[in-house]
Amino acid sequence: MLLIPCLRRVLPPSRTLVSSLGCGSKSESGRILPPVPLLSGPGTAEPAPSQHWFGTHSAKEPVEPLKTEQGARDFVYSLHSKERKSLLQELQRFESMAVAQEQMEVKPPSSAQRRYVFLHSAIPFIGFGFLDNAIMIVAGTQIELSIGVIFGISTMGAAALGNLVSDVAGLGLAGYVEALASRLGLPSPDLNPKQADMWQTRLSSQLGKVIGVTIGCILGMFPLLFFKAEEEEKLEETKN
Repeated sequence: MLLIPCLRRVLPPSRTLVSSLGCGSKSESGRILPPVPLLSGPGTAEPAPSQHWFGTHSAKEPVEPLKTEQGARDFVYSLHSKERKSLLQELQRFESMAVAQEQMEVKPPSSAQRRYVFLHSAIPFIGFGFLDNAIMIVAGTQIELSIGVIFGISTMGAAALGNLVSDVAGLGLAGYVEALASRLGLPSPDLNPKQADMWQTRLSSQLGKVIGVTIGCILGMFPLLFFKAEEEEKLEETKN
């Protein structure tokens, strides 16, 4: 479930807004926008290539869709008019900050800032992992016990169909998860443009996503507790 929104968050963009460290920019309609690359121009300077870890912008990173003209056009056309207006304002603000700090030496983010980035990134993915596993387990079990018996579907086949149901449900629930996470009162990390592009920040964000989705998937296994009780009851009835 949530494969598309999760990949959109996990894949590391080259130069994104500060708000892409966990949740995207928030539009006037309340919807969370995905990360968007900054506008390029003569006033911007490309950072020197450096070695990073966990998919956080390696020096030989392949070209990603939003770096291309077609990818950027497709993304812009997918937005509503209010979202495009909000996005343009944020891009202009962020780019002006980046140009003003271009010649400044900025210290890496502090440990407190990195912890905040970690937490800010982890919270939405706890919800993603929870819904993913919970819906897949419930749907897969019901499919196996119903049409699986009629058509002779194997356990793995039922699990695959349950994952299909989970993915379809994720298309509609992803926005609600992000909106709920944004209502927890955690603003975007207080980082300047240079700190947002540093590998320490990217690494903290990636680790937060990994830990968050791991915790969510573990919590989403709770339906197994109830299914185990039902199986034990059926075995007792069979023995009697």
